[in-house]
Amino acid sequence: MDLGFLPFATRAPVVAVMRLAGVVSPAPQPFRGALNLAGMAGLIERACTLRGVRALALQVNSPGGSAVQSTLIAKRIRAVAMEHDLPVFAFIEDVAASGGYWLACAANEIYADRASVVGSIGVVSAGFGFAEALDKLGIERRLHAQGRRKAMLDPFRPEDPEDVARLVTIQRGIHQAFKDHVRDRRGKRLKGDDEALFSGDVWTGEEALALGLVDGLGDLRTVMRDRFGERVQLRVVGPARGWLRRRFGILRPAPVWPDPGELMLGALAALEERALWTRFGL
Repeated sequence: MDLGFLPFATRAPVVAVMRLAGVVSPAPQPFRGALNLAGMAGLIERACTLRGVRALALQVNSPGGSAVQSTLIAKRIRAVAMEHDLPVFAFIEDVAASGGYWLACAANEIYADRASVVGSIGVVSAGFGFAEALDKLGIERRLHAQGRRKAMLDPFRPEDPEDVARLVTIQRGIHQAFKDHVRDRRGKRLKGDDEALFSGDVWTGEEALALGLVDGLGDLRTVMRDRFGERVQLRVVGPARGWLRRRFGILRPAPVWPDPGELMLGALAALEERALWTRFGL
């Protein structure tokens, strides 16, 4: 039977496109966006249920962040894509490092640019110590806690070797979960030895290809056209906006001057985010 006259017979294939850009953080940072399951769950569902969708493409540009949120987002992408029998492709832009690479590994295939920064499969904790500064300023630190570890790594006390050893144990467990995730998703495609792959080092896209961390070099449009044909439609799925906002760009909430404490938190969050990107020369 010739079905050429039917609309669905000639409909172009659709690839849903989701941007995973920014720092992975448990909650939205003041005045800045963040990647977390709360903000991504609805988008993942929408992307995988578009009419005529044939695949899900992830545009990844993240220096990392929360290991837990990286895990939750990656698991949700895998679960929903499998429910709808959709292949997932990841396209690394400037950087997919640490939690950013964790997210990229949710895909069946990963592509990068030759100059992309890929990897950083490790765990890091950073902070400051102010014990000597308090002494110089004549400030007395008063801290009362129940539980021997409750005040672990207090930045206003001298560093305790036992606290550091406990932190290392926690980091080791998170690092092992990261390694297990990469091994599970990349499997026999990994070509480097564990000591190199999981050292926390980063590589260019070209180096990552040689190590099996990515499957190819290329951009979203080119790869998707090669895979699904010249007529493929790339549908970007982003946060929903109201009809009046879409039509006229109006009716935004009146600006509210933030609390000074929120301003300080926002400044600190911006500095922390800037530090994460700067680690990769961006």
